[in-house]
Amino acid sequence: MNDTVLATAQTIATFLEEHRCTDVSVIDLRPGCSWTDCFVIATVTSSAHLRGVAHQMWAVLNDLGLTVANRHKNPEGEGWELIDCGDIVIHLMNSEMRQFYSLEKLYQRLED
Repeated sequence: MNDTVLATAQTIATFLEEHRCTDVSVIDLRPGCSWTDCFVIATVTSSAHLRGVAHQMWAVLNDLGLTVANRHKNPEGEGWELIDCGDIVIHLMNSEMRQFYSLEKLYQRLED
């Protein structure tokens, strides 16, 4: 992952940690993935937390100069919000969704 994308992903991860998201991780998906460079994955504590973090994140993403392909004014809050910024895809998930889909394990092979 190039230094700019990595720095941006780390900035997003720090924002999520500061907003009480847990188990925040940045996964480098190159060179095995052709459609994005990395995932930022974080666990939220509730639907309200998910909506609040997603809402506050828009300003951060704008400040970072990222374009969001799937911008929702009001996230559904069903336990998983995917924010597609092209080179970086952000996953905000409740603990049940995160455990069930286990994206780290699924994409771990691309990192190896």
